[in-house]
Amino acid sequence: MGNFLAGKVVAVTGAGRGIGRAVALACAAEGAKVVVNDYGVSIEGGEPTSEVALGVVKEIEAAGGTAVAVADDISTMAGGQRVVDEALARYGRIDGVVCVAGILRERMLFNMSEEEWDPVVATHLKGTFTVFRAASAVMRKQGSGTLIGFTSGNHQGSVSQANYSAAKGGIISLVRSAALGLHKYGVTANAVAPVARTRMSANVPMELKEIGDPEDVAALVVYLLSDRAHAERITGQVYTIAGPKIAVWSQPRELRAAYGEAPWTPERIADFLPGTVGVDPMPMLSRLEEMARAAEGARPNG
Repeated sequence: MGNFLAGKVVAVTGAGRGIGRAVALACAAEGAKVVVNDYGVSIEGGEPTSEVALGVVKEIEAAGGTAVAVADDISTMAGGQRVVDEALARYGRIDGVVCVAGILRERMLFNMSEEEWDPVVATHLKGTFTVFRAASAVMRKQGSGTLIGFTSGNHQGSVSQANYSAAKGGIISLVRSAALGLHKYGVTANAVAPVARTRMSANVPMELKEIGDPEDVAALVVYLLSDRAHAERITGQVYTIAGPKIAVWSQPRELRAAYGEAPWTPERIADFLPGTVGVDPMPMLSRLEEMARAAEGARPNG
């Protein structure tokens, strides 16, 4: 047992499997009391079960740690509140929340149904909001705390997961809003965009050149929850961890601006914009084009 999080109470959503489980185990191993939340559904859906959350609690207790299971659906306000309420009821405080819970419904945008859009956005984005909302109200009064959301490199865009990509982009903006709004209360907020071997990464449609394990991600999360990260005033950041690599994403900012004479007309913009303001190339689009060229070159002639 370590002491990086000694005395802290941390809630982790989606903690029954994969990265969430690794985070819960790592937090407990570093001295935190852990609320293990998992609704118990598969990434494709299905009937929920509390067994996966209870299984992680048993692992933590067997290793000498302290934990409690909460199987509520965090895509509801009541479910998010329940996670925080359980921490307060059991341990008297909440020092960190880590929102890992997520599902997938893969479909091309032009074929995606409402039934494939809504649950993904609800689980990822609203599920982060419900827990952040409940926890931040307590942390504000405490004068301390850490919120951690989970995003993805797919916030840049996705060929066949527009729902997931949109939700993950929303989480980044939610984290930055939390960082701005809660800074004066001593509360930090950050996002992690992991690249790790999990059930979800097995569904990524292109080869991942850099990938690590859930335990790598858990180590970063433990640091971000710690007093050492707080002392460094780390907030409003998005970090990727992929095996040996740790990266920080840029903050949104204007890339390039130019000024012409108003009022604008479509014709004047057509003459002005391409050569003066231009574009910011999409790395993902460039990669797709490279893959298409490679595939074309690999086709047999004749």
